[in-house]
Amino acid sequence: MSLGGPLATLFPIVPYLCFLSPLSAQVPKIEFEQSDLSAQATAVEQPPRLDGTLDDPLWRSAIPITAFRQREPDEDQPATEKTEVRILYTRRAVYFGIHCHDSQPSRIIATELRRDASQELDDHFEILIDARHDRRDAYVFGVNPLGTQADGLIVEEQGSDDETDFDPGWDGVWTSEARITADGWTATVEIPFTTLNFTHSVDALWGINFKRFIRGKNEEDLWRAYRRTFGLTKVSEAGELRGIHDIGSGRLFIVKPYGLARYDRQTGQPPLSPLTAGVDIKYGLSSSLLLNLTGNTDFADTEVDLQPFNITPFKVYLPEKRSFFLENAGIFKFPLGEQDQLFFSRQIGIDPVTGNQVPVNGGAKLTGTLGRLELGLMDVDTRSSGPNPRANVTIARLKESLWPGSYFGVMGIDKQSGDVLDGFNRTLGADTRLVFFKDWSLDAHIAGTHSPGNPSGANDVGASLAYRSNWLDGLVERRRTGPNFNPEVGFVERTDSDETLGDLTFKLRPRVPGVRELRFEGLLLDAPDTHGAVFTQERQNSFYAEFNDGAYTDDDIVDSFTQRITTPLHIYKDVFIPDGLYHFTRHQLAYGSRQDRRFTYGLVERFGGFYGGKLNEFRVQASYRASPRFSIGTTGTWDRFQLPLPNGNFSVVLASLQGNYSFNRFLTFTSLVQIDTSNTQAASASFRLRYNYRPDSDLYVIYNEGTQFASIAPANPPQVRETRFAVKYTYSFAP
Repeated sequence: MSLGGPLATLFPIVPYLCFLSPLSAQVPKIEFEQSDLSAQATAVEQPPRLDGTLDDPLWRSAIPITAFRQREPDEDQPATEKTEVRILYTRRAVYFGIHCHDSQPSRIIATELRRDASQELDDHFEILIDARHDRRDAYVFGVNPLGTQADGLIVEEQGSDDETDFDPGWDGVWTSEARITADGWTATVEIPFTTLNFTHSVDALWGINFKRFIRGKNEEDLWRAYRRTFGLTKVSEAGELRGIHDIGSGRLFIVKPYGLARYDRQTGQPPLSPLTAGVDIKYGLSSSLLLNLTGNTDFADTEVDLQPFNITPFKVYLPEKRSFFLENAGIFKFPLGEQDQLFFSRQIGIDPVTGNQVPVNGGAKLTGTLGRLELGLMDVDTRSSGPNPRANVTIARLKESLWPGSYFGVMGIDKQSGDVLDGFNRTLGADTRLVFFKDWSLDAHIAGTHSPGNPSGANDVGASLAYRSNWLDGLVERRRTGPNFNPEVGFVERTDSDETLGDLTFKLRPRVPGVRELRFEGLLLDAPDTHGAVFTQERQNSFYAEFNDGAYTDDDIVDSFTQRITTPLHIYKDVFIPDGLYHFTRHQLAYGSRQDRRFTYGLVERFGGFYGGKLNEFRVQASYRASPRFSIGTTGTWDRFQLPLPNGNFSVVLASLQGNYSFNRFLTFTSLVQIDTSNTQAASASFRLRYNYRPDSDLYVIYNEGTQFASIAPANPPQVRETRFAVKYTYSFAP
C-alpha cells in the first residue's frame, strides 16, 4: 500500500498518536465525577418466582435502588415517578425485580409483543451490564409492560445507526415477565451468567445502569449518566454492582443447527427446490473472548429491505440485517465520515448491484478483549454466483482503549477473488477517537487500498473536531479521498474528493408551554475534487422544534446545492440527467405527531429546484397500534418531477404497507407489501410467520415475491425479481 500523496498530510500527527498509546507512554489521566455509584446484589439459594410480580418474599431481602433522575425533560431533577430495582443472584444467574410506579396507571402504554422490535412507542425499562467492568462495552436488556424483550450491545459507548441506545444485532438467552398493576407495572428478569459469557468469579465487580422511559410524559429517567449529553450509552458513567461472590457457571457453548426447504425461482432462471442444512456455533474461549462459527450460512429468515429510490449520483447506504454479521459488529466499525465505512459487511454475500444473495460457504469470527486491547477477527468464504466469482475475505480489527470513550485502532482487510482481472484487494487503516473534558471529541483516520496495477491516489485521510453540550453542538471536518481509493469490502459514497465541512447547532429550552427544545442549525459543505474543480457544495439553514408530547417540526429554511454530474445520471426509465454543473435550492417542511397515541404519523414536503428543473417530494409515515396483538404501518413517497428533458414530466410512487399480528410473545406474523412505480413490476411482497418455540430456537415459514436485498449502487439499476417460499427450522442447545 502506498502511503504517499495525501497521507503525508497526516504524518505530523502520527508521533502524537503514538505518544498517546499506552504501549509507548502513560495515558493522560482524565478525572471523572464520582459519587455513591454502587448497587448491591443479594445472594439467594434458589431463584425467585419469575412471574412478572414481586410477590415472592425473596425480593424483600434485596436493597432497592431508587435514586433515579431525569435526563429528559428536566436534566438532573428527581424522576416524577418512583422506580425501584432489586437484584438477586444464585450461582448460575442474576435476577432483577423492577417496580415502575405510576400515579396514572391508565396512561401506561404497552403495545409491542414482537421480540427485538423497537419499544420507543411504549413505556419500557432497560438494564445495562458491563460484565468486564472495562467502562466502554456493555450488554443491554430491555422489557416493556407486556414482558416483551429487546436486547443488544453497546461498543465503545456507541449506540446503533438509528441513534437508539444499543445495537440490536446481538441476541441473548434470558427470560422476562411483566404485569400492569394498580400502581404502575412490574417486571422480573433472569439473565444466566452464560449469556454474559461470565464463567467464574470469587468477587465480581460489574458496571451497571438502568433507564426507564415513560411514554405518556415523554420522560427519560436514569440511575446514572443522566446528563443530557450522556444517556445509557455512556458506559463509563455507569454505576457499580457489588456483592456477587463465589459464582460459577458453565462456559458459553451454543450449537444451533438449521434445516431449510425452499422453492426459489428468479427471472430467466429455472426454479430450484433444494433441501439444505447448516450450523452456527458460539463458544466462549474465556469471559472476554467469543468465537462464532457458521457453516453453509443461510439468511432466508432475514427481513427484506425497504426498496429505495435514489435521486442522487451517489451510492445508497442500507443497514445490515443478517444475524452473523450483526453480532458484535461494533468492534469492526471504522468510520470514515458520515455513513462511509472502511468495512461494510453487506459487501459480503450480497451482490451490491442486483441485491442477489451470494452463497456463503462458512465463516469464523473472534471478538472480545485482551486487557486494554479490543479485537475482532473475521474470515468469510463465498461461492461463485452469477457475475460474482468465489471470494474469501479476512478482516482484522484492533482497538486499544485509552481513557473512557477514547481509543487508538488499526484495521486490515484482505479480499481474495476468483476474478482474473481483480484477483485481490487489500485495505489498511488506522484511526483514533479522543474524548476531552467530556464535551470535546477528536476523530482522525488514515487509510489506503492496494489492488492489481497499484494505482496512485488510493488513500483516504481525515479528521474532525466535535463539541457537544446542552446548548451547542459543533463539528468541523476535513477529509481527502483519492480518486483510486477502493475498499471493495467497504462503503464510500464518493472518491476523488477534498471535503471541508462545518456544522453548528444552537439549542434553546424556552419557557414556552408545550415546547421542550428549539434548534437552529447552519451547515457548510465544500467538496471539490482533488484537483480543486467544483464538484459538491451545500449550504443549509434549518429549524427544529421538539414538543413535550413527542411531536416535532423539522424545517429546512434554505438548502442550496451545487453539484457536478460527470456521467449521465439515470433517474427514471429513459430519463437521464446530462453531464454538467448544476445549481439549485430546496426547502423542507415537516411535522411529526405526538407519540403517545395509537395513531402516529409524520409528514414531509420537500420542494424547489432539481438539476435545472423542479422536484416536489411528499413523504408520509404512519402507524396504528390497534392492540398489543395487531399493528399496521405505512410509508410513502410521491416524487413529482418537472425536468427540461424529453419525458421529463413524470412522478414516482414508492410505498409500503406493513402489518403485524402477534398471537402471543412467541408466535408472530408479519407482512410487507411494497410498490415502486419506477420498476416495470411495481409490486413486491413478503410474509413471515415466526414461532419462537424455545429460547433462541425458531420455526419460520416465509414467502417473498420481489427482491429480498436492495441494490446499493447509484443510478437505480434494474433489480432481479425472485419468488421464494421457505420453511426454516433452527434448534439451539448447549452440549
